[in-house]
Amino acid sequence: MRSLRERYGASPLHLLLVLCSFALTLYAGVRLLRGDAVAVILWFAGAAVLHDLVLLPLYAVADRAAQAVFRRRGPGCGTRRGINFVRIPAMLSGLLLLVWWPLITGPPAGYEGGTGLGGGDVFRERWLLITAGLFTVSAVCLLIGGSRRRSPLARAASEHGSRSEAGPGSEAGPGSSP
Repeated sequence: MRSLRERYGASPLHLLLVLCSFALTLYAGVRLLRGDAVAVILWFAGAAVLHDLVLLPLYAVADRAAQAVFRRRGPGCGTRRGINFVRIPAMLSGLLLLVWWPLITGPPAGYEGGTGLGGGDVFRERWLLITAGLFTVSAVCLLIGGSRRRSPLARAASEHGSRSEAGPGSEAGPGSSP
């Protein structure tokens, strides 16, 4: 058992889960390619090219721009910490857009009759509301986290103020009596 962990680099359970995910992917691929294999392969190749050559540079530039905005706020603003409060809701919103793209851009013809659900802009409105909610919750978390942490200068000033109130030469530490 020890030699497997040394050769593979992880536990046998991890290896089993990876093999099961490959088997599930193979099964889904076989089922998917049973129909129009050429169109599916073309779609996958097009999606990979679109992602790598168009989308990846776009969201890399957007991330750099967001980092520049946080960097301009000043050195004590927590650039690395603050940028995640933009990245996470943007990533979740983008994932929702990717998954629900056909319904957000407009349900296909016959959707309402086939599902009994209302069509129109309802999905676009809900996606926009969810996106606004994600960014709002993220902003509130950023504000709460920022108010809990004080800058080192403010902390030093408050400590200096409490020492000067105790009077010169007096010890105001724990265990000292007034």
